[in-house]
Amino acid sequence: MLKKPWLLYALVTTLFWGTWGALIEKPEQAGFPATLGYIVWALTMVPCALVGLALIKWKLDTDVRSIIYGLTIGLLGAGGQLALFHALVEGPAYLVFPIISLSPSVTVILSVIFLKEKATKKHWFGIAMSLTAIVLMSLQKPDESIIKSFLWFGFATLVFLSWGAQAFFMKKANMTMKAESIFFYMMLTGILLTPIAYFMTDMSQEINWGFRGPYFAAIIHTLNSIGALMLVYAIRYGKVIIVAPLTNAVAPIITVIISLLIYAVIPGPVVIAGMVIAMIAAYILAD
Repeated sequence: MLKKPWLLYALVTTLFWGTWGALIEKPEQAGFPATLGYIVWALTMVPCALVGLALIKWKLDTDVRSIIYGLTIGLLGAGGQLALFHALVEGPAYLVFPIISLSPSVTVILSVIFLKEKATKKHWFGIAMSLTAIVLMSLQKPDESIIKSFLWFGFATLVFLSWGAQAFFMKKANMTMKAESIFFYMMLTGILLTPIAYFMTDMSQEINWGFRGPYFAAIIHTLNSIGALMLVYAIRYGKVIIVAPLTNAVAPIITVIISLLIYAVIPGPVVIAGMVIAMIAAYILAD
């Protein structure tokens, strides 16, 4: 593990993101809107960014190139998150998430073409398996959701492209700037977009301002923020064509396991198949 620091960082990301995925709906179920959850998430990135800057003795990369890269990465991530809210308003999750789940394929394609990253045949097999597993685990049974319009497809595609490109730019930026600086600009853009999330919120509805609302949301979203910081480190030390599929394939396994313990719901055969394939892919990619 010490010989592969990228793997350690990637595993921390998957553990934290998997737990985050299992708990993220709790505040909303308690009456705290997801759009306000975005604002809380953006705020939880601040202490993580400050810790990162402290580690590099506050020597933030401030040249034009670094600022452009940092803001681009931040806007792709935070902007994709806001687009996801719109996609889920216009269409059901069981249609939206399978499209978004393929975002690592964009990362792989861009990295192979522009970064000239290479992998062994075994790793390519693992990448293909991980992408298959991601789709299988993201499939959900049709619910009572009503498709208001086909705008959901446009927003879902935007998230798919944004998050796929974000990981690619993380790797490219890591070649010329500090990982901690990258995360700082991610935090900054997340904060800058909070007014949009606020105006997307129906403030006339009853909102839970108690512990199960913003405070519990802060605890949950801190897991996401720490995971995001670890992802930047993982991409810095490893090949993004391996890190991106690996983290996106393993995190849902943890989400499903924790959800099983919390809700006592047995996943369907398709999800179980996806979990098995993901575990095999993780073993191949980590080797």
